Amino acid sequence: MSATHGHGAERADAGRRAAVITVSDRAAAGTRVDESGPLAVALLGDAGWHADLRVVPDELDAIARGIRAAVAGGARLVVTTGGTGLAPRDVTPEATAPLLDRLLPGIAEEIRRVGSAGIRTAVLSRGVAGVRDGALIVNLAGSPGAVRDGVPIVVGVVDHVVQQLGGGDHSPAKSREDARS
Repeated sequence: MSATHGHGAERADAGRRAAVITVSDRAAAGTRVDESGPLAVALLGDAGWHADLRVVPDELDAIARGIRAAVAGGARLVVTTGGTGLAPRDVTPEATAPLLDRLLPGIAEEIRRVGSAGIRTAVLSRGVAGVRDGALIVNLAGSPGAVRDGVPIVVGVVDHVVQQLGGGDHSPAKSREDARS
């Protein structure tokens, strides 16, 4: 199942294409409403990213196909929601990690840190982050709360990641003190 959502598309330029992939057996089967995927699309749209949404079952091949297709289709950012827990069918990190050219563990660590401030079990998320073929790929847990916590972290670094992947220099990020002046 695939749907395109234009939220924020009028503000997004051509280089700010994203894909959101919801990983859920029940949402893919139509027996549960996907709340986290549409929320991620909306939050990315608010940040100026045009995001397409796809829902796939908790299956290694389906997840990997979705990520590969998103990157091949021009997405510079891919956010997955769901499948990062401990249940036997939670396989999003296992599907994602082999696709990555480089891991960016600091992103996943920060997502877990911020999430655990609100809910202790956020530290159990096994989500990974990294890059593939010029795109940032990040796994988020499948709850709306995890998406609300995680998307701002991703949005805060994605432009720098994309710039670096395109050969940009290492311009220092503004410190909090620089941002105040």
